[in-house]
Amino acid sequence: MKYRILVEQDEDGVFVAQCPALPGCISQGKTRQEAITNIADAIKGYIESLKKHGEAIPPPIEEELVEVLV
Repeated sequence: MKYRILVEQDEDGVFVAQCPALPGCISQGKTRQEAITNIADAIKGYIESLKKHGEAIPPPIEEELVEVLV
């Protein structure tokens, strides 16, 4: 499953990652890659919790690429 994430560096230099499709699913890391790794673990735990409680799981993203010749 693929989910879109947002990664931003805060004023203290910490990278904060969140998954908009999963409200409250936020993590952080000292580096961008660490934040990405941590949010992936958070997403996995979030989905496992939804399954455990019988709640609906938001659908993963499906993106298409379009080539535009100019």
